[in-house]
Amino acid sequence: MCGIIGAFMLKETESLLRPKVLEMAKRIRHRGPDWSGVFSSPRAFLAHERLSIIDPETGNQPLHSSDGTVTVVVNGEIYNYNELKNLTPDYEYQTASDSEVILALYLTYGISFIEKLNGIFSFALYDHTKDSFLIARDHVGIIPLYYGTDSIGQLFVASELKALEGFCTQIEQFPPGHYLDSTVGVRPICWYHRPWQEHPVCTTAVADIQRALEAAVNRQLMSDVPFGVLLSGGLDSSVIASIAKKMLEQRDQISYNRSKTVLHSFAVGLKGSPDLQAARKAAEFIGTYHHEVHFTVQEGLDALRDVIYHLETYDVTTVRASTPMYLLARAIKSRGIKMVLSGEGADELFGGYLYFHKAPNAQAFHEETVRKLSKLYQYDCLRANKALCAWGVEGRVPFLDKEFMDVAMGLDPEEKLIKDGRIEKWVLRQAFESYLPHSILWRQKEQFSDGVGYSWIDTLKEVAEREVSDVNFSHAAITFPIQTPKTKEEYYYRSIFESYYPSSEAALTVPSVKSVACSTPEALAWDASFQDQNDPSGRAVANVHQQSY
Repeated sequence: MCGIIGAFMLKETESLLRPKVLEMAKRIRHRGPDWSGVFSSPRAFLAHERLSIIDPETGNQPLHSSDGTVTVVVNGEIYNYNELKNLTPDYEYQTASDSEVILALYLTYGISFIEKLNGIFSFALYDHTKDSFLIARDHVGIIPLYYGTDSIGQLFVASELKALEGFCTQIEQFPPGHYLDSTVGVRPICWYHRPWQEHPVCTTAVADIQRALEAAVNRQLMSDVPFGVLLSGGLDSSVIASIAKKMLEQRDQISYNRSKTVLHSFAVGLKGSPDLQAARKAAEFIGTYHHEVHFTVQEGLDALRDVIYHLETYDVTTVRASTPMYLLARAIKSRGIKMVLSGEGADELFGGYLYFHKAPNAQAFHEETVRKLSKLYQYDCLRANKALCAWGVEGRVPFLDKEFMDVAMGLDPEEKLIKDGRIEKWVLRQAFESYLPHSILWRQKEQFSDGVGYSWIDTLKEVAEREVSDVNFSHAAITFPIQTPKTKEEYYYRSIFESYYPSSEAALTVPSVKSVACSTPEALAWDASFQDQNDPSGRAVANVHQQSY
């Protein structure tokens, strides 16, 4: 993973602007500790902080087209870049970097090329000939991107909020699945359109799920550096790990690799936590080289301020879950691993959260999965990316592969509905019944912040209750008139957030909505018991979670 900065619509001189751009880039250097690069001109600035995964030797950025007319900085990976290179036979490639295909496609197809990309990405491109720029973000916002303007109207784009805070008077998250083409305006335009976003399409057979996910994992195993998998012992991460292991074994057979490729797996939790025990069993069955990272509640509390700084959020469920992942990322990096596969996205695609048990019908179920996918960039994608990138580790999410999403969302929602004794994500479990033992395959959903140990969440609530007085909380609307905290825990996180990001613009980049077990506000209507709750823990779903409140 990398970090990018772009500056356009310039009104200041290069000499005045350069120190600002360099300071912005420095603030996100943790994302790309391997190399820094800057392009500057009187019309545009582009800066790049690189984490080298593909082509470590020649893939430094900014990248310039072979004819010198276009420059780009890219954060992410283009998984189908080898196929896309076949569409640009006349372009003279100068590196083996997957990112260079963006230059070739732009010169060949114009902005229509974005739909051809299958990957995780954000990029900023400057066309010297047209004196124009193009900014784009991947289909669901797996890679973070923010943009804003300063007091004199200069436009900036950055991988993280911290790069823009203090420089820009207006800041927003750049919307997923959108691009900004300066030749037609300065507002993002949606490029990602799918029929299933509007209504169920019912084009997929259950049997297609296994094949499509295997293909997605295989695509995302491209790497020139050591990699691993995150393994909680739950269904999603275990499926990804088992497929990855199978794919690596097949590659070893094809290449006659006698030493065998080692797949490292990583789990984190309090001692005795549900995830650690389950992950140990899964790793033993799958055959990974397994690493356990134990943390204490106090170590989690000590890291809380750093977590909120790096995650750039005060959302309760994100902070709860990100702290263990942040601690895990440091351990992963210390073992020389630069990239990991993770299981984010399955719960949104297949209705895995426990509140989906309350869905009244297939149509409501489908509409909620669409809503959840559209908001992923504010929650799980943000956590998976920023918690890992804080230590220079890249996270990849095969369930959110663009092609696999079309297959998963093409299922008849009746197949996903939790009914007739079915457990959540029944379709996914059935598809991989030959991959995993029953104890793993049919383990009940645990949200990450629950699975690392229930005492973690319980202690966070106790700390917030102690740190936020009743008097302070009663004045919450005065202290925080924008996005007023609804609980003491949210108030506590918001106070830390504001110490780093004091602007109202920064506060508005964070979602603040009522939720039960990670539901959207719309799904609260599914059950009368949801109306008086506001708790993202899966244990909040009474009579569903085995350890419900």
